[in-house]
Amino acid sequence: MAQAVYVETTIPIFYFETRQEPEMIARRNWTRTWWSESSAGYDVYISEAVIDELEQGAYPQQQQVLDFIQELTILPIESEIAEIVEAYVAYHVIPQDPVGDALHLTIASYQKCDYLLPWNCQHLATTIKFHHIQRVNTLLGLYIPYLVTPLELLEGESTDEG
Repeated sequence: MAQAVYVETTIPIFYFETRQEPEMIARRNWTRTWWSESSAGYDVYISEAVIDELEQGAYPQQQQVLDFIQELTILPIESEIAEIVEAYVAYHVIPQDPVGDALHLTIASYQKCDYLLPWNCQHLATTIKFHHIQRVNTLLGLYIPYLVTPLELLEGESTDEG
């Protein structure tokens, strides 16, 4: 059975990134490399939350992004998820404003995904944040997904082979 990856909203957006700043180009390239060379080795999931965010945004290539995710499996948003989001906010896992981040983390945890794949490193993919998430998810009896970027998954794959 392949490992499960929950793709957060920023991943398909960066696949079609058009900004020319070096950091944006690098993230686009790493996203495309992971998608073309590695994603087939995983069970890749999104949720209605990802679709809603992609539809509500206003950004270049929006229709291409929405078309790109059409074939991905959509994880259900169960009724218990709202309570978990509230717990994440109450335990200061995620600041109250970025409720979308809490929702993505909740879905990945509740659905027992091995990885949550964001480019939103400010609220999700940091070492300190991961330790806090571990403690709260353990307290709540939830699975603990690894929070990694496409680059980290690529680096992890190269070290596994060697």
